Amino acid sequence: MKHLYFFLLVTLCLPSCIGQKPEAEAVAPEPQPLLSGVADSVYASAVSEQPEKSRSGEVSDSDFVVLADVVPDIIQEIRYYATYNFVGRRIPGYEAPVALLTRRAADSLAQVSRDVVAQGYRLKVFDAYRPQRAVLYFVGWARNVSDTLMKPYFYPEIDKADCFRLGYLAHRSGHTRGSTIDLTLFDMASEREADMGGTYDFFGEVSHYWTRQPLSKEQLRHRRILREAMMRHGFLPISTEWWHFTLANEPFPNTEFDFPVALMPENDSRGGE
Repeated sequence: MKHLYFFLLVTLCLPSCIGQKPEAEAVAPEPQPLLSGVADSVYASAVSEQPEKSRSGEVSDSDFVVLADVVPDIIQEIRYYATYNFVGRRIPGYEAPVALLTRRAADSLAQVSRDVVAQGYRLKVFDAYRPQRAVLYFVGWARNVSDTLMKPYFYPEIDKADCFRLGYLAHRSGHTRGSTIDLTLFDMASEREADMGGTYDFFGEVSHYWTRQPLSKEQLRHRRILREAMMRHGFLPISTEWWHFTLANEPFPNTEFDFPVALMPENDSRGGE
């Protein structure tokens, strides 16, 4: 198995205005990168405001794994490595189109996969472990209110300036702890994604599991199949994103990692960045 590149920063302190809420209380989709010029300067400002109290360390490849090595039948569409996401550009820290996860979470997801395969579906992942640098990039992107490149596709009904107030962006993300995943179902009979009544990372009320928007029986059934399978195998959902789940007994509940999402060649012994 290819080795992962695990030089990382562990950020322990973030803006005091954001409390350490349990993931179950976290708010909806957590977007991504900036553009250039003004956007980059806004991002730099967001980084400079972070407290200096932090420490760096290493995590072994027995703690984090390439998800596809543990769940071989999983489908991957890593949105933040590509440009089809609410920012419209690749997100900093995503250096390979792969999903990384803590081994404990990956082992549990393997059980979920067997569960849904027996029901005629496969799992499709959009995001898993997310570096802290990506979260900071989202903060900077949100502050650059003039950058609305992907508004027609991901947030057509809201003003970008209201992203934080409405809960569609957050200064902290459970994804940085390595045991949170964004995913959906792939229908093996139709050979397409299952209809969930709303798209991944859409900033709107329809993304809520208990949405007030009218959903068909099929859409409700698909949401229920995913949610119940994830919960049966130890993952907790949040109400604001039908696709978002965190392992209940996650191994790093208080650690926010910042190593990049990347694969390294065999026997590569490079150190830090």
